[in-house]
Amino acid sequence: TDTYALGCVLYEMLVGDPPFAGSTAQAVLGKIIAGKRVSATEERPSVPANVDAAIRKALEKLPADRFTSAQEFAKALADEHFRYGELATAGESAAVGSWNRVTMTFAALAAIFAVTLGWSLLRPSPPRPVTRVSVLIPEDQLFNPGGGNLDLSRDGSLMVYSGTDAEGRGQLWTRRWDALDATPIRGTEGAFSPAISPDGGEVAFTAGNSLRVVPLGGGISRTLAERVCCPAWSPDGAWVYYRDLSSDGLGRVPAGRGPPEVVTEVSTDIGDQGHSFVDVLPGGRSAVYAARGPDGLRIQAVNIETGEVKDLTPGTSPRYSSSGHLLFIDDAGTLLAAPFDVERLELTGAAVPVAEGLALSAFGRGYFAVSETGKLVYRTGSAGGFLAPVWVARDGTAREIEPGWTTQGSPINSSLALSPEGTRLAMSILGAEGTWDLRVKQLDTGPFTLLTFDGFQNLKPAWSRDGRDLMFISNRAGDFDVWVTRADGSNTAPQLVLDRDQPIFEPVYSPDGTWLVFREGSVGSGLGDIYAMRPGVDSTATLLVGGEFIAHSFALSPNGRWMTYVSNESGQEEIFVRPFPNAGSSRWQISTDGGSEPVWAHSGRELFYRSASDELVVTEVTTEDPTFTSGPQTALFSMAGYLSGVNDQQYDVSPDDQRFVMLRVDEENSQGELILVENWFEELRQQVPN
Repeated sequence: TDTYALGCVLYEMLVGDPPFAGSTAQAVLGKIIAGKRVSATEERPSVPANVDAAIRKALEKLPADRFTSAQEFAKALADEHFRYGELATAGESAAVGSWNRVTMTFAALAAIFAVTLGWSLLRPSPPRPVTRVSVLIPEDQLFNPGGGNLDLSRDGSLMVYSGTDAEGRGQLWTRRWDALDATPIRGTEGAFSPAISPDGGEVAFTAGNSLRVVPLGGGISRTLAERVCCPAWSPDGAWVYYRDLSSDGLGRVPAGRGPPEVVTEVSTDIGDQGHSFVDVLPGGRSAVYAARGPDGLRIQAVNIETGEVKDLTPGTSPRYSSSGHLLFIDDAGTLLAAPFDVERLELTGAAVPVAEGLALSAFGRGYFAVSETGKLVYRTGSAGGFLAPVWVARDGTAREIEPGWTTQGSPINSSLALSPEGTRLAMSILGAEGTWDLRVKQLDTGPFTLLTFDGFQNLKPAWSRDGRDLMFISNRAGDFDVWVTRADGSNTAPQLVLDRDQPIFEPVYSPDGTWLVFREGSVGSGLGDIYAMRPGVDSTATLLVGGEFIAHSFALSPNGRWMTYVSNESGQEEIFVRPFPNAGSSRWQISTDGGSEPVWAHSGRELFYRSASDELVVTEVTTEDPTFTSGPQTALFSMAGYLSGVNDQQYDVSPDDQRFVMLRVDEENSQGELILVENWFEELRQQVPN
């Protein structure tokens, strides 16, 4: 076909018309089938007979009758004695003599054609059109309001995001752009922070505080590390990078399992508060990440081999683009792009805006992703989650505590606690500056008083027995320690209560005020171990529950004799009760098919918890007898649509045990909008030089 096409082009160049002319494609095909031999010499007598013969041979209908190569065709054009088929008689001798002029003309045309072809191949390709579309997410496939982050495959053909299942629990979904619906990924229940492997075959994610990897099509997952979050793959797929929740630095682990390695360490002496949102650069020798310090979040780069760190620019959520730019988000939610030198780890030009109004998580993570093929996808709005505090009766009837009152939060950091008399509500709230602070609300429509002014995270308020003080955890001194402050805001300088080598979570006093019970984080036990100590009496803390299994979300009974908690000691997370403080003497399992967030009734005769099917279940219990007993269990109402806690309770019960304070997820305001941009970096060609 190439020889045939070359014969057609040569004929038209010499004669001025195609060898087979017609007003339609069918007419042209009819002339070809008719088989009439063409002759360039008949139309232009100056065309030599050998050239005419070469064209006729090139235009044979059967491929076997044509030249076997372009070289043979060229040889025939140069051989004045070459003949094929009928010979041209009239004007043949004159044609041979005049061929010198034709040869020069043809050579000139060929040279022009070659130059034109070379220019067309080597010239810069014209800009591809930039398109932006809003992507519809069906109601039954929505993003997880508490952390619906996302990732794109390298070829840009699909997106994986953190959504919810039919019961409102966390679940990873995969959305191909050639499909209308997303598909849930099996084996990713409770998952968030997805990261697609470079080959597109697997996805890494965080579930609880475990780093896992599962085939993209779903199946059996493997656990790579504990007490970590926010994974990212190395370019060759050999390593998975993450944030170490114990050290707040960055680490990595072989993708096929193996010992973890430290990538960065936090320097608290210079105000370094933690590293997150890592992205590994091409070649795998360096990485960029967000570092939190006294002045907020900044983008830094680290040479993985030497440990050398370079400070780049204020911002968060860095991602390298194959266009040669570093993408990141400023504190106003604007996505920026700046040219970046991967070898020198330097920005080589000014950053320009790419998109505005991006959603930011409670930790300052921006929800966007880029592919190597020019696709950009991002979420607008607020990904931290809009929450409406509500009263919920035992029959499930809900009403807003104060009409129109909403806050921002997440399943990890949000927490609340009713005061002993039930007239005040303490909450950890995500502020406009990205910090978590404690506030106290006078119920129902009173003021909302700010209690904390320092530290990035002030969480998990717990009331003193007399309601005067609030105990909480804070990282204001570097690690999570226990602090106490006045509940009325009269004390602006909280006092340190307990500082240990490991971070502390969930501190509470026993009802009589003699014991301090807390959960301590550790790498070996996942979420941590539950300890107790008597301040001023004990020099060391006593381990109550933990060791080889995970224990969290504990609560002491009103009489202080029993402790309920969540643990996976039976193989999955269930609700248990043990004596307090002699927790090792006996144990009772309350739930049988999964449970979380246990809360005691103030009467001491009931125990509430969240079931695996997302219902609030009440269990009748006896706590006065020497031996604990539990009775029938009743599902009160569905908790779907109310914020669920990852590590602790996200609801509380009123003093009369007849209603509950909960955080209802505002789905409409929390979802924002998903935008897909094709060829996004074409707009940067004139703005940012590569």
